[in-house]
Amino acid sequence: MFQSTPVPGRQKRLKEVTPLPSEIIPLKGEVSNRGLFLMKLLRCLVICCVPAWTGCHNDDTSIYQGYVEGEFIYLAAPQAGYLKSLDSPRGTQVREGQAVFVVAADPEIDALVEAEARADSVREKVENLKEPRRQTEIAALEANLRAAQANLRLAKTRLDRQQSLARENFVSQAAIDEAVGNHDQALAQMEAARQQLFAYRDTLGREPEVRSAEAELQAAQAQTAQRRWTVERKTVSAPAAGLVADTWYRPGEWVPTGAPVASLLPDDRRRLRFYVPETDLARIQIGQAVEAHCDGCATPIRAVIDFIAPQAEFTPPIIFSQDSRKKLVFRIEAAPAREQSTALHPGLPVDVRLSGK
Repeated sequence: MFQSTPVPGRQKRLKEVTPLPSEIIPLKGEVSNRGLFLMKLLRCLVICCVPAWTGCHNDDTSIYQGYVEGEFIYLAAPQAGYLKSLDSPRGTQVREGQAVFVVAADPEIDALVEAEARADSVREKVENLKEPRRQTEIAALEANLRAAQANLRLAKTRLDRQQSLARENFVSQAAIDEAVGNHDQALAQMEAARQQLFAYRDTLGREPEVRSAEAELQAAQAQTAQRRWTVERKTVSAPAAGLVADTWYRPGEWVPTGAPVASLLPDDRRRLRFYVPETDLARIQIGQAVEAHCDGCATPIRAVIDFIAPQAEFTPPIIFSQDSRKKLVFRIEAAPAREQSTALHPGLPVDVRLSGK
């Protein structure tokens, strides 16, 4: 068995390094200088840090969390076709009425030309039924009527002469009968010329024919308007000023009927959407002004509340207990000022505060 030999000075160093229990825990009725210092230091730390800690965790209940919501408009053509051109790619700021894309409309243009030609033909038919004969034809008929009138006067003169001679027994009864016949024939010719001239001056067709032609003209015009509308809608323009957010087709690709080709975010269709607890809903109303702050915004965003959700976003499964009512939140939407709306991006987080709070 080997026995260790104590090294001189080792016990002394251990005693200096390791404090004795009497040096850590003060004796009864005594307080060491080290313990008093530690107690004072701990008290100072508590006094200084508790207010700071409570200040960091004191939430301002008048500030509500939310984000910017964009109401997009999806632009599509009513008829299918190949995408001819994409005039406003995504990221383009467009004005109202500016062309965004064009779908090829060759078949629709041909159908429009056909409808316009049919409408013109029916229109000419109606005009022909309503208008009288040409002026030269009417002049010829008027001349025929004057000739018939002159022939009637001559026949009457001869009849009067024959009747005068007959009273003196200078002519036979046969001559008088011949003069009467010529007079009646001239009278009939004059009446025929007069009726023919009246018919030429009046409308050529009858009234039912005119009404039928007018109805046919209205149908042709309606079909032409429909064809023209289809051709015009092949060029899709921006209904409002805004930003072309995205596109889904390229020129040369086939676009089905009603398929969106581009999405437009109008300048005035950006909104603030935030949520308030059930306990604060009573002090919020339509038309109330709010201010929103976002990261990097130099000035507050001014907006006006125009929508309050009629139902809560969270509904407890059984009853509204005191704890569950605190979890109820209502969706509120506000329209920002137009001059600030264009600078807002959908999805941007915001902190909303009621004005005057």
